[in-house]
Amino acid sequence: QVQLVESGGGLVQPGGSLRLSCAASGSRFSNYAMNWYRQAPGKQRELVASITSTYITNYADSAKGRFIISRDNAKNTVYLQMNSLKPEDTAVYYCKTRRLVSDYWGQGTQVTVSS
Repeated sequence: QVQLVESGGGLVQPGGSLRLSCAASGSRFSNYAMNWYRQAPGKQRELVASITSTYITNYADSAKGRFIISRDNAKNTVYLQMNSLKPEDTAVYYCKTRRLVSDYWGQGTQVTVSS
């Protein structure tokens, strides 16, 4: 069983920055890929960024050049540094991981970009 707890969301002005954190329970965190998703009101949940166990990263086109995903295996934590935020980045952000055939999600953290 894996538990994921996100934090770091909030209200930020356009052009601002936020860093989201996702702390994972359980063992062997370093062996698994971690992902950040987001879901805006009325829209489907979408993948924002992912990082593999070997630190290979991948980003949605909307995140490239502005967001950075990273991980600290000693702290069982994955981060999403979000820069140059836009109103369209407003969403609930979730982290997710997979163990065998099961997906585990956090409860989400709200990010609101507004002046």
